[in-house]
Amino acid sequence: MKKVLVIEDNEDNMNLITFILKKNGYSTVWAENGRRGVELAVQEKPDFIILDIQLPDIDGYEVLRLIRMSEADGKVPIIAMTSYAMSGDREKLLHAGCTGYIEKPIDPETVMAEIRKIIEKPHEDTDC
Repeated sequence: MKKVLVIEDNEDNMNLITFILKKNGYSTVWAENGRRGVELAVQEKPDFIILDIQLPDIDGYEVLRLIRMSEADGKVPIIAMTSYAMSGDREKLLHAGCTGYIEKPIDPETVMAEIRKIIEKPHEDTDC
């Protein structure tokens, strides 16, 4: 069973995404803040990571940078799942090293299809 690390501080959002992932055959590990997310990325070696950008301790950009530089495997797919939806935010996150981007609020009917498209396509090496 593939493992997903969900880095999300909002319990309702975390419950929704982990429910959807579990329903689709993934096991999940949850981190409620960025520092814990970086620790778990190294410890758990997830198959991919769902990353909120607005976190209570360090922002998602810093979490992304730290994971990419860590022993967690700099090539692990990291999907930003965020309410940042201003013009240019998607491109900024992808340029920073995210593999994909999904806007909140998520649509439970389509989010797994979006996730699969991101994690199943071949990716170029990311530089942070």
